Amino acid sequence: MITTVLLAIFFLVAPAVVLVLCRKVSWIGKLGPVLVLYILGVIVGNVGNIFGCPLPEGAVSLQKILSSTTVPFAIPLMLLGCSFSKGDGKRYAMVLITGLIAVIVAIISGYFIFRHPIDSGAMAVDGTAKIGGLLTGAYTGGTINMAALKTMLDVSDSTYILLNSYDMLVGFFYLIFLMAIGIKLFRRLLNSRSKIIIDNMVNKVARAKKSVTGFVTKLMPKGYQEKSKKRESSNEENPYSGLGTRKGLCILGLLILISLTICGLSFLITKLFPKIPMMTLFILCLTTFGIGASFIPKLRSLPYSYDVGMYAIYVFSIVVASMADVRSLDLAGGAGALGYLFFVVFSSLGLQALLSRTFHLDADTTVIGSVALLCSPPFVPMISAAMHNRRALAAGLAIGIVGYAVGTYLGFGIFRLLSLF
Repeated sequence: MITTVLLAIFFLVAPAVVLVLCRKVSWIGKLGPVLVLYILGVIVGNVGNIFGCPLPEGAVSLQKILSSTTVPFAIPLMLLGCSFSKGDGKRYAMVLITGLIAVIVAIISGYFIFRHPIDSGAMAVDGTAKIGGLLTGAYTGGTINMAALKTMLDVSDSTYILLNSYDMLVGFFYLIFLMAIGIKLFRRLLNSRSKIIIDNMVNKVARAKKSVTGFVTKLMPKGYQEKSKKRESSNEENPYSGLGTRKGLCILGLLILISLTICGLSFLITKLFPKIPMMTLFILCLTTFGIGASFIPKLRSLPYSYDVGMYAIYVFSIVVASMADVRSLDLAGGAGALGYLFFVVFSSLGLQALLSRTFHLDADTTVIGSVALLCSPPFVPMISAAMHNRRALAAGLAIGIVGYAVGTYLGFGIFRLLSLF
């Protein structure tokens, strides 16, 4: 019991320590808090197994509770401070379409490349066509769709467990790639002319705002100017610096109340419509209420909303990474299937990048759309935080929700198609 409590404290406090290190140590700051926490989580979850000191008995329950509650808590807060434009919907739709096309093309082409190794390996009892159907559901909707397709296609438990283990391994490398070099790479390759124009407009507005603020500050007494400069530099270095004050704690309490209210309402709605998949409806309600709250000026102007939500995502990052168990991987028995997963994930990412370049789609929306499809919506806030782009959050959640809705149908359709060959 005591060890489980200590582990919970570690999960909750570790992000704060990492944030301090990112500000103090330049090379850690370049990696970014999300990537550092992800690596730290994998180490914590597996080093104990190697040295014969595994995590305490209650660790699994703790990991499930934290990983399943932090993201719903974070989504409304991260959306609260966002502003949305009418032209966003068309761009989201294009990223969704190109992402689905990329995944389907990768699944079909990978089927012919890895068909014989899989059919002669540990998953031969189910066949490559069923695996292709499961992967289609997983990489357009998530684990929920994959579980539904397991029942529909009568896939054996051993194959399903192996695929889930491989998916965690491939997903780890995929997320590490994005956070380490992928985001920067795609921003160089995919920043379209329209995105550059928007960025220039934002920069001009920011410079104008800074000029006006500087002019007003100069009119103030000298002592006020010095305090203002110290306050600005402190906020840039540490966005959480004001939360320890009485005003900051009051705002924090209000933000927690807002998020819990939205989560509670969303959960109640899922109970009113039991025939609709729970997770799909829950994420949809969280997103809808979060966006709706952002149109209320007094709520949108609340400070710290995005940063508090992002801290919850930091906790999610280290917890979900600690759940990866390298001992469960049978690399030798399922080498063909593992290669199939690697091929689907990274070739679909590359193909989506080419399609996005063709249709002049910006890098951040492309990346967040790929994450929403390949990793499911719970990972969207984590990558949004890594990109330092809160506007990408709504795009990823919207794309992921549609993926939830169509993933099972696409998976069954791809299975029937591959069965013809």
